[in-house]
Amino acid sequence: MAAKTLQDLFVHMLSDIYSAEKQLTKSLPKMAKAATNPELSQAFKTHWEETNNQVARIDEVVEICSLKLKRMKCAAMEGLIEEGDEVVQEIEKGPVLDAALIAAAQKVEHYEIASYGTLCVFGKHLGLDEAVRLLKETLAEEKVTDEKLTMLAESETNPEAARQ
Repeated sequence: MAAKTLQDLFVHMLSDIYSAEKQLTKSLPKMAKAATNPELSQAFKTHWEETNNQVARIDEVVEICSLKLKRMKCAAMEGLIEEGDEVVQEIEKGPVLDAALIAAAQKVEHYEIASYGTLCVFGKHLGLDEAVRLLKETLAEEKVTDEKLTMLAESETNPEAARQ
């Protein structure tokens, strides 16, 4: 990455998270199918819908700011998705798999929260107020998803997994 300005870094990070979100749109249906807890499966399906909206929101940021995203693949998301795929292949269906899926999903959420939080700060310093407003919408959604996953893990999935 040859970022010389904060603007360059903003575009690079926006390109990275765009790739991450696109990768996630392909992974979430697999996670929904692998989950045995109906609430968890529905949470993945709901987040898939949100993720598609988040991709559209990035497209809006690009248009508003007259940016050109870089063609790149987010290596971090690729690795996180690979970890999620591994647990699906290695753990038998049931509460332990559901607990592992939540853990994998929360790693993804924390990556997204860090990325969108940073983009909001960079955008603020660059005076990209409308972009920041849109990015904050996504940041808020990511935080809510993380909280939902935590509640589901603590109230149902982890206790069920512990009983096995």
